[in-house]
Amino acid sequence: MPTPELHILTRSELAGLDISPQEVIGAVRAAYAAYAEGKSRNPAKLMMPVPAGRDAVSYAMLGFDGALEYVGFKTSYRQGTDNPDKYYTTISLYDDTTGLPYVFMDCHRVGGSRTPATTALIAEECARPGARSALLIGTGRQSLNTLPYLVTRMPQLEKLRFFGTHPEGITATAATFAQYFPDRKLEQIGDVPSAVAESDIVIAASGRAAHPPVRTSWLPPGGLLISVSSKGVDSSALAEADYALATSESQLGVTGSRFDSEDGAAVLDAEFPDVVAGRKPGRRSGDDRVFAFSSGMVITDIPVAHALAAKAIDAGLGQKVQLWT
Repeated sequence: MPTPELHILTRSELAGLDISPQEVIGAVRAAYAAYAEGKSRNPAKLMMPVPAGRDAVSYAMLGFDGALEYVGFKTSYRQGTDNPDKYYTTISLYDDTTGLPYVFMDCHRVGGSRTPATTALIAEECARPGARSALLIGTGRQSLNTLPYLVTRMPQLEKLRFFGTHPEGITATAATFAQYFPDRKLEQIGDVPSAVAESDIVIAASGRAAHPPVRTSWLPPGGLLISVSSKGVDSSALAEADYALATSESQLGVTGSRFDSEDGAAVLDAEFPDVVAGRKPGRRSGDDRVFAFSSGMVITDIPVAHALAAKAIDAGLGQKVQLWT
């Protein structure tokens, strides 16, 4: 029997790795397809607010990627909703074909890649035919790749705008987009309701938003509102939609309970993996105002983490630890 070894990879080691939007989006789409086919498992996210009145919350997710045949454990802890420096997230992967541990790594780069990949896929499947404009609301660390990934998947988009309030986030958002699409124009806006009314695709990824909470009813006919677990979306958004979907109905019940109707749980028309598999449509008609709730599923973290880990290990990065000796 081989001696179990765990590769440990740090945030700085992962930050310099080259992984293309196409590679990440392909891995995430394959993960949704495998889940829709019943090959993968993704129990609902476990969320626990820390007691004693502290402004802190912890998450845990467990899943099995049937395409790669890897089990993943992801944990996240944040102290202070507005403090990005006190947000820590990790993922561990185990090879189910050999029964051996593979890697323990920082998950910041993973989340910052698979989240915009999911957004791009939702937009591709659920936007109205002929969509030409998109608006990003929020310029946090998890939003930096949103517009580059979106345009990678939907190059026909012509009018690209964003809203942000933090100078560092605004600069980083513009710089990241220019890195991928130096010849494309990106416009910063200040009036969120007016911009929403003029956008085919609206991606709300803001935390405690410095803007009016976005409503689905603000969208033009055929508009799509994607909430990336955003606090900047009004609790009426799902109820106002002509068509509503979520990446996971069970996780909507954990992290999106504020969208519940007065007489019970939120009612969805589809789960996104079924849309990827072609079993459900992304919308019923071109005039539908569609609301999509995107909550991270660990089955999408696993293949992105695996791809990054493989690149890092091939480059000789990280440490090997034999915890079980």
